[in-house]
Amino acid sequence: MDDLPLERIEISGPTLASLIQRASSSPGDVDGLIFGQIHRIVSTTLSDDSPPEPSPSISSSSSSSSDQIVATVTSFTSSGKTVSFYDPLGRVDSLKIDSLRVNSPDRLLGWFSARRKTSSRPSMREIAVSSSLASQFQSPIENSENPNSLASSSVFILLTTPLTDQLIHTHEYRAYQFRAANRRLEPRSLGIVNIGPAFRGHYGSFNPKSGFPPLLCEMSSSAMMMNEERDEGSLSAKKEAVKDQKEIDALADGFRVGDLKRLVGAEAASYTGAIEEMYERMLAKVESLASEVENSSAKVLEQENHNRKLRYRVARIER
Repeated sequence: MDDLPLERIEISGPTLASLIQRASSSPGDVDGLIFGQIHRIVSTTLSDDSPPEPSPSISSSSSSSSDQIVATVTSFTSSGKTVSFYDPLGRVDSLKIDSLRVNSPDRLLGWFSARRKTSSRPSMREIAVSSSLASQFQSPIENSENPNSLASSSVFILLTTPLTDQLIHTHEYRAYQFRAANRRLEPRSLGIVNIGPAFRGHYGSFNPKSGFPPLLCEMSSSAMMMNEERDEGSLSAKKEAVKDQKEIDALADGFRVGDLKRLVGAEAASYTGAIEEMYERMLAKVESLASEVENSSAKVLEQENHNRKLRYRVARIER
């Protein structure tokens, strides 16, 4: 694995806007993974000046080429919280990263962190997470002379908000690359690929994508423990909870909350049809219930009118 320096990091305007929107719409700080490709770009510089030494070439112009390694961000995913794929010490959990990939066709480039009203400098934990991530995951370098050349997943994007509320300047974003040689996050320029004559060639092969985040459908262990402690001394409460759960299961036609994660991924097409059929049956039950309520309301109104007439008759007899 090569610890190659990146010339720059590029991201499309829609992808960056989606990333900022995800950060601003979340109730708190969030982090997640970013995906894309790493390309080797050969830039050639033409010059009309003659080289210092005589050249056998007929032309008087000279040219020089240089290799540039560019990382292009195409998508991201976020769980909507912090410490989502690593522990408080910054050690990355590869199993959690696999669950956050959501069948993304792109390579894992690194991760991002969105913080509110904090300084726009990487923290010690963010450096530790970047170090752990770069040591475990690599991405191939496209258009490289060596087909087996790999680059570490060392890209880190930091999003922050100003320390004081501002109406115009609402977010700051910076890009970094973790270098294993000095174990530091080195700043890199973040280029935004927009539509225009200067970017037409690059944008033609640029396909920004952003997959749906995973659905966290399981009840957390803390919530289950709270429910167990709350119902520990009450047998009637437990019986009532079991009864309510059975009624919910009957209405859901066997669908469990944990199965909703199948709405994202390879099984989404078939599972969506089953969910729609379940909703159609539930709507039919609701329509039937609404009809029963309407009929019962008509009967209640008829009974109220009958009782009113009886009261009028009793009042006339008493007179």
